[in-house]
Amino acid sequence: MPKKVEQLSGVLLDEESELTLSELCRACGVPAERIIALVEEGIIEPRSREVQWRFSGICVRRVRRVYSLERDLGVNLAGAALAIELLEEIERLHAHLARLEKGRKR
Repeated sequence: MPKKVEQLSGVLLDEESELTLSELCRACGVPAERIIALVEEGIIEPRSREVQWRFSGICVRRVRRVYSLERDLGVNLAGAALAIELLEEIERLHAHLARLEKGRKR
């Protein structure tokens, strides 16, 4: 019996990617009001506040993390903002340490 192969598709989002408010809402599965609350709390920031907000692809990850923290740990938005800052600092330190260790092995 042949194995059924499932094909996945998606879009790679990074710092260079840009999404509108509605695209960010769809990508994260949240209403615009929630995204606006995250902007007001300083958790995410639109690149442009002109006629239409544009967000970097990194905002998708931040929004999803916020809602994981809220859902799984009962953290409020202020707590989520602090937790995300700390998590991202840990990631930066890990990346820096990895670069240092890689430089030593050469």
